[in-house]
Amino acid sequence: MGDLGRHHGPIVCVVGARPNYMKMAPILRAFAAEPRLPRAMLVHTGQHYDLILNERLFEDLSLPRPDLNLGVGSGTHAVQTAEVMRGFDPVIDELRPCCVVVVGDVNSTLACALVAAKKGVPVVHVEAGLRSHDRSMPEEINRLLTDQLAAVLYTTERSAHHNLMREGIDPARVHFVGNVMIDSLLAHRARAVPPSETLQRAGAPLSILDHPAGYGVVTLHRPSNVDRPEVLSDVLATLREVSAELPLVCALHPRTRANIERFELSHLIDGPNMVVLPPQGYLEMLGLQASATLVLTDSGGIQEETTALAVPCLTLRENTERPVTVEQGTNTLVGRDRRLILNCVRDVLRNGGKRGRMPELWDGRAAERIASHLAQWLQRQPALAGA
Repeated sequence: MGDLGRHHGPIVCVVGARPNYMKMAPILRAFAAEPRLPRAMLVHTGQHYDLILNERLFEDLSLPRPDLNLGVGSGTHAVQTAEVMRGFDPVIDELRPCCVVVVGDVNSTLACALVAAKKGVPVVHVEAGLRSHDRSMPEEINRLLTDQLAAVLYTTERSAHHNLMREGIDPARVHFVGNVMIDSLLAHRARAVPPSETLQRAGAPLSILDHPAGYGVVTLHRPSNVDRPEVLSDVLATLREVSAELPLVCALHPRTRANIERFELSHLIDGPNMVVLPPQGYLEMLGLQASATLVLTDSGGIQEETTALAVPCLTLRENTERPVTVEQGTNTLVGRDRRLILNCVRDVLRNGGKRGRMPELWDGRAAERIASHLAQWLQRQPALAGA
């Protein structure tokens, strides 16, 4: 480990919610394989608190068990952010890390970045510079503020650089490395669970897989789509219409499922061509997406995964922080426009839809580039006081 190990504390890597796991798994592997880096320690804030799914995701991604779990759990954005900060503050004092690595845009990302920055510990942000330009999204606020605090910013696509330059970020802090989500996808694609096995485990009918058009996959969780009864009703009615032409496998977020019941909308997902599943593990979702004719989603990560899998994706949002998936990939923004959605579905069924191409540096080696650059960057930094 050389001088670096003697003069610096560990690298503290933070995960909080499901999307973070897919990003952090390849990073931790790359850090372990880079001899110039000090030891990495994994801190789980506990923002994602479904214990069974949590265990499964760690296993699916071959993620090491966290060194620390802050056990924060749910709450409003303010409460959750504050609790993560309270829990993370003594961790910094105890471990005295050389840097804190945060990924993505969840509340834990911003909370830990704030604590580290205020204590003078460099923040490293992986997946920096992505912007939806929609500040009604809590994730957009987290992205903007984390990038202002970060000493090193690793980007997944070229558009991120333009966003950061506009916001006054020093270009010397920004490095284009590619997409660690795709590192995970390419590493685990061969282990993806076949859709028939996923449906069988859930007790769902396998006949849906025999439809001549194939099947579509649906994920739905954004507050703008699921938290108001009139909006959720409209979205589900559209999906029901789609299912008349293309059977749908819906892996529904717990809050979405709870709102469907609370708003008495269960009749809209009871059709013969709609299978509703609980949240699935990473390998199950990978298998479902890879074999799908089409994916309908409001998730950011799935926009990237479908592009990498060359599966057409209809994003049920008016904007995206991942424009490369639209410009080069398989993604089409459709909002909640029923006519547009149905037209796009029919185009996929008739013509195969948008196939796109793999964006630059989405090659499975982004984490290696991060590890190599971070090792060089840390060697140029003065040792932390007293470390």
